Amino acid sequence: MSGVLTVSLGANTPQILECSRAACRERATAAIHWRNPKIHGEERRKTWLACDEHLDFLRDYLTTRSFPVEVSPISGEEIVE
Repeated sequence: MSGVLTVSLGANTPQILECSRAACRERATAAIHWRNPKIHGEERRKTWLACDEHLDFLRDYLTTRSFPVEVSPISGEEIVE
């Protein structure tokens, strides 16, 4: 699986980091960190993962609702073994 991001959930069971868009199973390339300021304080952040195709859609979905959003790329450094 060279070049595929994975995380270990224990017992040597690797999982691919998948896009959070409904029905998408593509490899995530970005993490979208967001919060709903009406119900969450500054310290609370949620994270969605996005593939290249759905990054703009997911980011726009959140920013249209005036949620604070930060996007960061996912690199091989996020792999946990």
